[in-house]
Amino acid sequence: MNDRPVVILTALNLEYEAVRETLSDLRVHRHTAGTRFEIGQLAGGRCRVVLGLVGKGNHPAAVLAERAIAAFRPKAVLFVGVAGGLRPSIALGDVVVATHVYAYHGGTSQDDGLKARPRVWEIAHGPDQIARHLDRTRTWQRRLPADAVPPRVHFGPIAAGEVVQDSSISEQARWVRQHYNDALAIEMEAAGVAQAAHLNNALPVVVVRGVSDRADGTKAATDGIRWQPRAVANAVAFATALAEELTYDTDTDQPGTKGSTAMHGDSVSNIATGNARVGFQAGHIYGTVQMGGADRQQPTDLATEIAALRGHLKEARLVGSIDEATYTAAEVELDAATRSMEEGAPGRSGLMIALKRLRGLVDDVTELAARLAAVIALARELS
Repeated sequence: MNDRPVVILTALNLEYEAVRETLSDLRVHRHTAGTRFEIGQLAGGRCRVVLGLVGKGNHPAAVLAERAIAAFRPKAVLFVGVAGGLRPSIALGDVVVATHVYAYHGGTSQDDGLKARPRVWEIAHGPDQIARHLDRTRTWQRRLPADAVPPRVHFGPIAAGEVVQDSSISEQARWVRQHYNDALAIEMEAAGVAQAAHLNNALPVVVVRGVSDRADGTKAATDGIRWQPRAVANAVAFATALAEELTYDTDTDQPGTKGSTAMHGDSVSNIATGNARVGFQAGHIYGTVQMGGADRQQPTDLATEIAALRGHLKEARLVGSIDEATYTAAEVELDAATRSMEEGAPGRSGLMIALKRLRGLVDDVTELAARLAAVIALARELS
């Protein structure tokens, strides 16, 4: 399983619970500012998901998306929930995947009226291609309830504002039609999440919405006949299938090929002929870097690496990345690893067992997991 998780955020507790039901092995992660995320696995264990509830509105969505991105360094952020449909061709229960997110409340007031100053974020090409492939193959529909009628999936812009739109004739409704007339759906959080992802080196973000009302004054009626849970179920089915495909797509990248990065443990061959010189190129590197032939020096001392890992573990406890119980259990495993290392060869089974147990305790803390992976790789090399 790829180390980096997919973050799934929702605005409503109904949406949160629907995603949560698809996850197993749930654990709570407490952010230092009080936010609680839950970390779990999708069925099959191939995709690790961080789940968060942001509440209504673009502003809290942006703040909590930023917290999730900083804490977990995800491969992508998905925002999942319900929205109001803006087109007659979109049926209740259909799924809309945002190709663009419009922040439609931006503008300037002049003597001759209010002029739109739109902001827009576009879906990244890779996730867009994966989402469209899922729609074409219909494999995501296996996640729907057995008696559900499969909805259609639409790709197009979503408008994100700061108010609930429940009218087709209000001033706001006319404003949206005039300036954002290609929008398929309207909601209140996607612009905040898109902005947070954009400010984190254009991290991929995908907004997946189930249409639960028509934004035309009939919301109370459609909510009354339970279109919200049906629309949520459809959006969650598509989004969780997409999360798994995003993980699979990352995991199957071939190291050493053009456009890929070389991680610790991957090998990259550089071959030169004639008078050519060969450099060294890598992406993210965790642990030590070694170059040279068979006569190179031994890697960094394993005891030093374990001691450094212990220091990082203490730092994680101080900033709240891990709780006291996890810290205590991790210290026990580090002590066991140290004893095993001192008693015999580094590769003996006791050392590896302790390190693997430690990995199970800290694998939801990305920095610790990466450092531990380097220690495990070093222990294997010295065995």
